[in-house]
Amino acid sequence: MKVVNWTYAVMFLSFSLAGCGNSANQESQAKEDSEDVLKGSLQVGVDETILPLFLENKDVFESSYYNATIVPHPAAEVRAINALIKGETNFAVLTRKLTPEESKSFEQRSIKPFIYPIAYDGIVLVTNNASIDTSFTVVDVMALLKGDKAKNTKLVFDNVNSSVLRYFKHLGAIEKIASNNVEALTSSEEVLQEVADNVDKIGAISFNQYLYLKSSFKEIDKIRILSVLNDEGGKHRYVKPSQATLSTDEYPLKRAIFVLNYQPNFGLGVGFSAFLTGDRGQRIVLKSGLLPATMPGREIIIRDRIN
Repeated sequence: MKVVNWTYAVMFLSFSLAGCGNSANQESQAKEDSEDVLKGSLQVGVDETILPLFLENKDVFESSYYNATIVPHPAAEVRAINALIKGETNFAVLTRKLTPEESKSFEQRSIKPFIYPIAYDGIVLVTNNASIDTSFTVVDVMALLKGDKAKNTKLVFDNVNSSVLRYFKHLGAIEKIASNNVEALTSSEEVLQEVADNVDKIGAISFNQYLYLKSSFKEIDKIRILSVLNDEGGKHRYVKPSQATLSTDEYPLKRAIFVLNYQPNFGLGVGFSAFLTGDRGQRIVLKSGLLPATMPGREIIIRDRIN
């Protein structure tokens, strides 16, 4: 009798495991069927300093592909990268690539990323209209970050973990920022407000954020953009950011914007990447005021007769 019961138990367990296996396979297959390059949901980490450009692309992409949902997770650069490494997102739009150290966990999982530049942005230095300064130099910025009182002013950044602050730290190989000449707030709009309220402060924000905020910020008439010295090639010229000065590399505070696709499967990340780097995505970049990574083509209609 004991032998019979044990046999039934083994048979029951075998059928149970088989059922679980079939269920798991069905769930996996259902997930694959619900996702492809133009269908599904994609969690995206976004550097908040370039959020306006990202949202423009997101809205056009979703209006074109109804079965695709792009879920943005805007954050300061450090947090956006941490979310990518932890697997909270597997797709990101950032102003830099991951370092070898940050890439280790993906290499261990044999995940090969697809990384493409999609646009070029700049860092804008803004000051109060009542300030005597109309221009600035990168040397002056570095001196203030290191704690030297090069000018009677303070630098104001959008976030202590921001890609804007990281840009200058990397540019000047600065490990520790001196707090006596630097302030960090929580948003680009707060930076503009701080500059509008104080004559002795210079704000540093992304060109993308400035272009987005200048139409809605109520006290934009109190703010002006500083020209930045470009002394490469022995020429001394002060330049303001624009599509033209970014395209000619005249503006010295230029940076690239990248799409980083770490999806382990052939999913929606591929389709969204193709859109961002393709003609439609690049036209959105051009319209935003930034410089496209690839200049979109122009359609010319030639008629054989004039009506």
